[in-house]
Amino acid sequence: MKKFLEGVGVLLLLAGVAGVIRELTGGWFHFMGLTRFLTENVGFLEGRELFANVVVAVFGLVLAIVGSRVGERRMTKD
Repeated sequence: MKKFLEGVGVLLLLAGVAGVIRELTGGWFHFMGLTRFLTENVGFLEGRELFANVVVAVFGLVLAIVGSRVGERRMTKD
């Protein structure tokens, strides 16, 4: 579970950062299509692409931190 949470968190963090860079550079940075799919196909995110990518990056960071804490908590209880 620890590695899964950390892995998903890192992937979301990278996707969010890539989306922020893409939005700030005017769209020429096409590293990851995940954020473009998210922001262009969800109606209420139209015009809020930068905010959505920041939220994805922060959520990824939180997941990575939670994943690392889950491992620490199990080690201390044993």
